[in-house]
Amino acid sequence: MTHLYLGLLLFSFLLTSVLVIPFINLLYKLKFQRQKQTTLDFQNARTPIFDKFHGHKAGTPVGGGLLIISSVCILFALIFPTLHLSNIFISRNYDIGKELTVIFFTFISFAILGLYDDILKFFGFKKSGFFGLRLRHKFLLQILLATISASLIYFNLGINFIYIPFLGPIKLGLFYLPIAIGLIVGFANFFNITDGLDGLSSGLLMIALFSFWFLSNTSLDTPISVFLALWIGALIAFLYFNIYPARIWLGDVGALSFGATFAVIALLLGKIIPFFIVGSPFIIEGLSSAIQMASKKIYKKKVFPAAPLHLTLQQLGWEEPKIVMRAWLAAIILAVFSIWLGLN
Repeated sequence: MTHLYLGLLLFSFLLTSVLVIPFINLLYKLKFQRQKQTTLDFQNARTPIFDKFHGHKAGTPVGGGLLIISSVCILFALIFPTLHLSNIFISRNYDIGKELTVIFFTFISFAILGLYDDILKFFGFKKSGFFGLRLRHKFLLQILLATISASLIYFNLGINFIYIPFLGPIKLGLFYLPIAIGLIVGFANFFNITDGLDGLSSGLLMIALFSFWFLSNTSLDTPISVFLALWIGALIAFLYFNIYPARIWLGDVGALSFGATFAVIALLLGKIIPFFIVGSPFIIEGLSSAIQMASKKIYKKKVFPAAPLHLTLQQLGWEEPKIVMRAWLAAIILAVFSIWLGLN
């Protein structure tokens, strides 16, 4: 089956490569572009670090996640039924329909939420005076969607365990639900926070997905392997235009969807520990932002010069491509480590 998965990855890459430039032009026509953003601190005083390094990116088209999601969904809808008709053996760990339901529900529902947030940012800012959805509203909607996804995993698929390397599966019972919800919501936001440098989040995700693609093959889960092959292929095509200097950005439509869906894939495979390992760059970025917000709110002072961490590194003099490339190198080692753990 490996040759089939590689072929699907290449096909997804080629199709998305053909569509990406017309899609960028369409975003320009729709004025779906990054807006000039002014960041404020806890005293409503201007914080110039973000604007200093990223102010020039205003006008860059945003919404590349929509192209990737559309390509993956359409290709999967066309290809997977064909595999059935071709009498190709499809191995699975769960009922295929139920497994695909939770994957695509998460993939699409979080994308819709992110798209709505993007639309408010680009077209509602002057009217509302607020940049996108209010944090509490976005968070509540994410919890609602994550609760549905976690419930589908727990009740429809009967998954209530996590696998600990060298120890084996540990059943959690109903405690599985809050853990799954926390992982889905947390990683959706951590990914979104990381998506701040050209090629950073997409490159890290590409590496992470490769490691889980390998693990899905060893788990003999054809639906997930096909889905990941199509996702990786489309992501590589997008990444070509997202590396420095970026011609297109994912937007919340991609960031929220990709973070939440990656967490769901890890839950379906039971590979939570490898997920934490390969996803640690996202976690570090997200936690740095959370610590900064909490410190400013409680103690009225900052822990870092700027948050998330990549802004602090820029403030210390690191060039944007250097930060991204070194993060990718770290991610490669973490991916190898996560595969090793996932096989034990």
